[in-house]
Amino acid sequence: MKMSDYWTTMASLVGMLAFCQTILQLVFPPELRLAFLHVLTRLRHVFSSHTYFDITEIDGVNTNELYNAVQLYLSSSVTVNGAVSSRNNNTRLSLTRVPNSSSVTFGLSNNDRITDVFNGVTVLWEHVVVQRQVQSFSWRPMPEEKRGFTLQINKRDKDLVLDSYLDYIVGKSEEIRRRNEERLLYTNSRGVSLDVRSHPWDSVRFKHPSTFDTLAMDPEKKKRIMEDLREFASGQGFYQKTGRAWKRGYLLYGPPGTGKSSLIAAMANYLGYDIYDLELTEVQNNSELRKLLMKTSSKSIIVIEDIDCSINLTKRGKNKKKNGSYEYDPGLINGSGLEEPGSSVTLSGLLNFTDGLWSCCGSEKIFVFTTNHIEKLDSALLRSGRMDMHIHMGFCKFPALKILLKNYLRLEEDEMDGVVLEEMEECVEEAEITPADVSEVLIRNRSDAVKAVRELVCVLKERVVKRKKSVGLKKKKEEGDEEEEDEADEEQEKRALDSPNRNREVFGFQDEEEEKEK
Repeated sequence: MKMSDYWTTMASLVGMLAFCQTILQLVFPPELRLAFLHVLTRLRHVFSSHTYFDITEIDGVNTNELYNAVQLYLSSSVTVNGAVSSRNNNTRLSLTRVPNSSSVTFGLSNNDRITDVFNGVTVLWEHVVVQRQVQSFSWRPMPEEKRGFTLQINKRDKDLVLDSYLDYIVGKSEEIRRRNEERLLYTNSRGVSLDVRSHPWDSVRFKHPSTFDTLAMDPEKKKRIMEDLREFASGQGFYQKTGRAWKRGYLLYGPPGTGKSSLIAAMANYLGYDIYDLELTEVQNNSELRKLLMKTSSKSIIVIEDIDCSINLTKRGKNKKKNGSYEYDPGLINGSGLEEPGSSVTLSGLLNFTDGLWSCCGSEKIFVFTTNHIEKLDSALLRSGRMDMHIHMGFCKFPALKILLKNYLRLEEDEMDGVVLEEMEECVEEAEITPADVSEVLIRNRSDAVKAVRELVCVLKERVVKRKKSVGLKKKKEEGDEEEEDEADEEQEKRALDSPNRNREVFGFQDEEEEKEK
């Protein structure tokens, strides 16, 4: 065939196709063609083994929270690693870092797909992005692109996905968001406006490095605390079922320097909660205290440190009358005989703050009180429901000492001299030294581990000697006081025996002169 005949034939075919297309457009209008395509799509879905769900970014004029949850869930390391590690995978992932985030997250690129597995069921996600058509006038400008996710699953797995999978995605996304966001440390200040248009808390970024791994505490006690925190954080269903507010109270008590603040920071880092450090001396009255509580967020730890030094919060000052009733004495409120100026927060107000109706504002909150003298606190503060778990922060024990050696000197137990370890184990409990004092010795000599250990052993032995001497002097003083009391009792008894009126007193008689005087 000649080249000219070939091109003539091709031109005829193109012309015939154009003519047929014109005839089809005249015979089948656009509405009919659209209906025909819709029917074909429905037939394909009927006979297909898969079903599809669309999750759009914007539902009407509101943002679809499920879209955000799916987007965050698909950016998690578990999902991404599963997709990347699969064979013959051509999935493209985008890298992003949003404001107030401490890590880089992954995401699906436009119109790309990724698979996920839930309870043995494989599902397919597709990120659908199309250009939005020219929009009419709207008070709220719409994005130029329409975004959404399409979920493809087998029809037999429909119930599982709708009943469990989507709830799992929402819960997992909350966990990821809490882990990625930078936590905040809040504090209240006097004079801040407390109306609905302002926030009564000032905040800074919370970057305390304390964790349960670095916390100098008995391992068994740490384990119990961590288990209690885990059960609390995952106990929403339990608290709803039992009709209790989703909150928990902790009381940390013990000498200064035993790690109470470090434990609070470790709890916040472990759960991913914000911290509200409540300064009671800056709160003017009970009403303001309630407003502060209303402005706290869920998933937070509300801390009141050194509560024994706060106003109106030690044992209730009341004097017993002769008839057995009680009356309040303002002079006994703060132990100094003076009322605290500018503040009228009461113990009753704080009890309602921690365990009253207002404590149910929000959910998943932890109240933490710290004190150096638990014996000074009113019993109403200590009961379960307000302070559910009492944690004694005592002096440094041998397990905590080993943690400090590992933290500051990078020394493991098997790397140290056995004799030195035995000396430390024998001395540390009797020395009654706080973790803060041990840390100071190790920090001072952190560049020389051998010197640090040697000085620490010397410090422990010196404290043991001083403590024994102090105990001996105290014991001797107590024995001397007992001897003086015995001598005084003997002298008093002797004078009573020598008294001429002893027999009268014993048998109940009195002198006539005494009778006359009466």
